[in-house]
Amino acid sequence: MVELVKYIAQSLVEKPEAVDVRQTENEEGVVIELRVDPDDMGKVIGKQGRIAKAIRTVVKAATAKDEKPVFVEIIE
Repeated sequence: MVELVKYIAQSLVEKPEAVDVRQTENEEGVVIELRVDPDDMGKVIGKQGRIAKAIRTVVKAATAKDEKPVFVEIIE
């Protein structure tokens, strides 16, 4: 799932080399942390958070059969 989020984020930003995606696990589920260059933050979030919501929807659909839920967090 990390590769999917990384691919999507790199496609959106102007500095794809600055994209960093990490996966951690806690008691609630799996957390995918997405970090991008501060200048590209708006492109990943989108107007009114539409692109961020779309990324989360794609990840949720791709992991629907997994036992634990997967959450995507965009970190500054």
